[in-house]
Order: sequence, then C-alpha cells, then structure tokens
Amino acid sequence: MRSRFTAFARGDRDYLLRTWHPSTRPKRLDLDDDQEWTGLEVLESQNGGLFHHDGTVEFVAHYRQAGRPGSMRQHSRFTRVDGLWTYLD
Repeated sequence: MRSRFTAFARGDRDYLLRTWHPSTRPKRLDLDDDQEWTGLEVLESQNGGLFHHDGTVEFVAHYRQAGRPGSMRQHSRFTRVDGLWTYLD
C-alpha cells in the first residue's frame, strides 16, 4: 500500500500498473499531474503478513489540487500473484 501511494505521488504509472492485479488492471492509467499527493494514513489492515495470500487496507490519502487540500478514504483489497502483492480493488 505504501509503495503504491509513493508511486502515485511520483507519477510512476509503470509501477502502479505492474502492481495491479491482472483481473482488474486497466489497459491505461491517466494520472492528474495537477494533483499533489501529500500524505497517507493507514487506518486498519487485516492479514497481509508473510503467510497470507489476501489482505485489506483501509486508508486516507491526502492531496492538494489547485492549491486546496483534499483527502480520499478507501478500503482496498490486495492479493498475491506469483508471491508478490497486487492491488485487486
């Protein structure tokens, strides 16, 4: 989760697509260059450990757009593909 937030903050589309589960991965990812991601709060996570196959993360991502602060709260599911964590939905 944290690595994907960092990729959003840096505009790293390749990493985001590479860590997206194949069944839900978009063919193309357009990021808003005017949106600056400023912080991440992980509120809760379940599973996601070394011996888990699936996990969830609830978080709040903070951003600034057009000089105004904003935030997005989400509950995301992750699953492993070939041993690596991928964002499912």
